[in-house]
Amino acid sequence: MARWLKISLRILSVFVGLIILTWLAGAFYINRNKKEVLASILEQLNKNLNGKITAKSMEPTLLKGFPGISVSLNDVLLRDSLWAQHKHDLLKAQDIDVSLNLFSLFSGNVNINRISINNASVYIYQDSSGYSNTSIFKSKPASEKKSSPKSSALEIKNINFNNVKLVLDNQKRFKLFNFAIDQIEGKMEYPDSGWTGKIKLKTMVNSFAFNTRKGSFLKDKLLEGTLSAHYSRVEDAVILAPDILKIGANPFKIGAKIDLANSGFNISIAVDQILYKDIALLLSPNISSKLLKFGIEKPIDVRGNIIDDGSGKYGDPLIRVGIKVRDNIVSIPAGTLTATNFDGSFTNQDTVGGIIGDENSSIKFLKLTAKYFNAPLKIDTLTVNNLARPIATGLITSQFPLSNLNNSIGTNDFEFKNGTASLSLYCKADIDNFRFTKPVVSGKIKIANADILYIPRKMHLVKSALNIDFNQNNLSIQNGHFQLGKSELNVSCNIANFANLYYTDPEKILVNLKMHSPQLYLNEFLPFLGPRTVKKKTKSSAGTKTVSKELSNVLEVSKMNIRLTVDKAIYDKFTAKNLDADISLRDEGIFLNKISVAHAGGLLSLNGSIIQESASNRFKINSKISHVSVKDFFYSFDNFGQKSITNQNLRGYLSALVNIGGRISHGGKILPRSINGKVVFNLKNAALVNFEPLEKVGKLAFANRNLSDIRINNLDGTLNINGDKIAISPMQINSSVLNLNVKGIYGLTSGTDIAMDIPLRNPKGDEVLDKKQKREARMRGIVLHLKAVDENGELKVRWNKDHD
Repeated sequence: MARWLKISLRILSVFVGLIILTWLAGAFYINRNKKEVLASILEQLNKNLNGKITAKSMEPTLLKGFPGISVSLNDVLLRDSLWAQHKHDLLKAQDIDVSLNLFSLFSGNVNINRISINNASVYIYQDSSGYSNTSIFKSKPASEKKSSPKSSALEIKNINFNNVKLVLDNQKRFKLFNFAIDQIEGKMEYPDSGWTGKIKLKTMVNSFAFNTRKGSFLKDKLLEGTLSAHYSRVEDAVILAPDILKIGANPFKIGAKIDLANSGFNISIAVDQILYKDIALLLSPNISSKLLKFGIEKPIDVRGNIIDDGSGKYGDPLIRVGIKVRDNIVSIPAGTLTATNFDGSFTNQDTVGGIIGDENSSIKFLKLTAKYFNAPLKIDTLTVNNLARPIATGLITSQFPLSNLNNSIGTNDFEFKNGTASLSLYCKADIDNFRFTKPVVSGKIKIANADILYIPRKMHLVKSALNIDFNQNNLSIQNGHFQLGKSELNVSCNIANFANLYYTDPEKILVNLKMHSPQLYLNEFLPFLGPRTVKKKTKSSAGTKTVSKELSNVLEVSKMNIRLTVDKAIYDKFTAKNLDADISLRDEGIFLNKISVAHAGGLLSLNGSIIQESASNRFKINSKISHVSVKDFFYSFDNFGQKSITNQNLRGYLSALVNIGGRISHGGKILPRSINGKVVFNLKNAALVNFEPLEKVGKLAFANRNLSDIRINNLDGTLNINGDKIAISPMQINSSVLNLNVKGIYGLTSGTDIAMDIPLRNPKGDEVLDKKQKREARMRGIVLHLKAVDENGELKVRWNKDHD
């Protein structure tokens, strides 16, 4: 064994010595034949070039290539034949290290094993006509490829780039790729099918623009990793097997196929657990600026393809992206989606064969579930088409307790204590600045057993239910039921063109509302007379504030026509039956178009308005009163705000035409001395009981007559009311006690000045006379001319010296 070991060592030493001698011989040869070797190297490099590569000088770098021979080419230029026109050097390098096959030197055919390009710039240029300086590389004719031995082909085993600026500038298709390459190491093999290699790279992306007019992808990102590449002669394509490439701080799995024949490519991208913001910032500004309007809090999974067929037909590459979102928080301009799950996709060529761009782009959200305003939503497919003028469509379903909405819809106008809501809505909406506008909605919303507080009006609705039907632009409410205190309302309504007017002109929204109540307490609706009550605001997103502000505004400014029928209506002392009302609610107030009601044994009809103002409300009433009990009528209306003639003083049946206006408090009370207007009345079978002014007249002139109970068969009169003064037009009163003529001013607080002409004849003596005789005998005999006046707050009766 020792003998054989000695022999092996001798053989090895001889072999190493031969290598060293050969290497020294090669180094000596190169040093002695620099020009010839440089010419041979350039000849090899210039093979199949439609242009020329030049180098100013060459120096041996012996140790770099050991055991091979290496040289350094200095000031290398590679230019195509049309360089004088476009002035872009395909290659400009300070030095290129070339490693040569040692034995090929002595055969006269220099073979290159490795090339290292250092401190260089590579500029691949295509002008607007389609000409490229890469035309310097011309292919061999087919006959030459078949006949040429494989050994004559230029097969470089290792290609390295160090500190190289690489630019691909396509002026025809507005593409610009600019890389600052720190290092690329490529190890190549050359099977018959083409070549294969491992490419290790580290490069900064200055520009990765498929369309320079729209900006760059991967701007200022560092790419680092190792890729396996294969060139197929059959397909004339470079194929990059999927492998990890680090882009910035995130590892991406990248694969690609690059079609060299027509400059097309197909790049596949996959990354897991990456932040949405990081993905958006990798894209061009025209895309990222839109995506950053949204936010996804937790990492997501992304898959994508970027495809260019090389034809230049579309301009932009085809992009397909898919994302997977699970249990995430998504922010949108209109609020926040929580507990969000969906599979999303994007393509900029939704119609196959159509254009590539925003007009043919589509975003789809599949199997979306989330909570919006704490309400759970489910959307099988939500599609956004045509990103130039986006339109969103989808079927939304949800079922949830109404209490989930508390403190989540921004305005705090509503507080929900009970009830459920379920909805199924198909929506189609324009998207303007990433907000849904002018939606076309079809479907239903059902609310059951709801307990709702409407805070601006302090109205508490219980046992509420309704079905809301959307028919594109129109909206209808059916089977509505509300209870406000002891009042019950059954409601149905229709709103035409609701969807359009909601956003464009809410003042033109007209709600046609039908309401029926078996029993209605009108005082429970007095909050409509007062100003809105604003609850302290809570924090909410800008989008939520906008949506809820729109809703609150629509509720306040829209117009409403109400057809109200009530079996029994009650307001304080007022009780009526068979109420039939046509009422309009407008922004400025309440308009009573036509109201009829059975009251106090007769009928009451009226129209008018209540105009809402800050301190109190102005009202105007035109009314027709038919045969109502005057006692009950005055009692029901609280004696119309005065205490002089009250329901305790009156009997009989009243018919009248009333045209008055005044002010009413937010609590529903008529303000004293605020009424102005005219009353034309008729009293039948009437009595005036315990009326102080006439009682005082009786004490003065008719001690033997009972002026505390005056019976009147018929009385016509006209009253003009002006604040606390009632002007009594000349009026003849024929009663059971006396006859008198009355005119003047009756002051509710002060200023009474009433003239009375009273014949002393006792009407009882004229009972046997007919009507004509009674008229003729009425003022015969002694007539007292009196005046009732107010003196220091007390009513005094004086002789009227200035009587007619």
